[in-house]
Amino acid sequence: MHHEDRAFLGIIGGSGLYKIFDDVEEIEIDTPFGKPSSKIFIKDGVAFLSRHGVDHSIPPHLVNYRANIYALYKIGVRKLISIGATGGINTLFKGGDIVITSDILDFTKSRVSTFFEGVFSKDIEEADDSFFYKLLKAKKVVHTDMSNIFCEEMIALASDVLRELKINFYLKGVYACTEGPRFETKKEIEFLRDIGADMVGMTACPEVFLARETGMHILHMSVITNPAAGIEGHKLTSKEVIEMMKQKDEQLKQFLTLFIPRARKEFVCGCENVLEGADV
Repeated sequence: MHHEDRAFLGIIGGSGLYKIFDDVEEIEIDTPFGKPSSKIFIKDGVAFLSRHGVDHSIPPHLVNYRANIYALYKIGVRKLISIGATGGINTLFKGGDIVITSDILDFTKSRVSTFFEGVFSKDIEEADDSFFYKLLKAKKVVHTDMSNIFCEEMIALASDVLRELKINFYLKGVYACTEGPRFETKKEIEFLRDIGADMVGMTACPEVFLARETGMHILHMSVITNPAAGIEGHKLTSKEVIEMMKQKDEQLKQFLTLFIPRARKEFVCGCENVLEGADV
């Protein structure tokens, strides 16, 4: 079997999630952008990748987001679920709630957020002639539309499954992505709240932007792990974030068990056409 047709759905998240399946195949992939954060674990057309490495050794600002997305695309992933821990800014959100991310504010500083670097683009040797590869090979300058990053069909499926499982969730939330690895100051959180952020995290950007550049159908799910700085006045710790994500692991596995078979259907939303007319 070729790398290119091993998986249709990719899941990026915590290191425990791939344990939803027994007997996963583990593969290592190299990319023009370096190595992904972890091996890719594949079972029945679903590929899991651990964003911070299986031992959580990679901080958010040093994750090789381009290698992660490129590797998933290379093995055939065209639908992506990205799961991340967030601090709640919107006071409606409580620890343990799931929010389907509806839009993004990017405040990262040092991360490369595109595959397309014009004349400086990496050399690509993939045999596949997808539009994404064609533009990369031609070293095009590309300006990708980000007005509807998240796939309506993926969101509709996710909502149905979460309702069936009676998991508390919110259908919309604006995610502000900060550089990290430090937590935010009180004034930064006040500013983010004032401009419309509902939650804050450190990993959605450039992950979702890069996935969008390939034409993937994207679902981003935020798990509220704690109130953001200054919202409730207590000290923020990484421990509470990791503990809450561990607690949610079982629910997320239940969610994926129901979501995966439904996501195999043909989508008609047109996400894959985002690159048409985007190149200069």
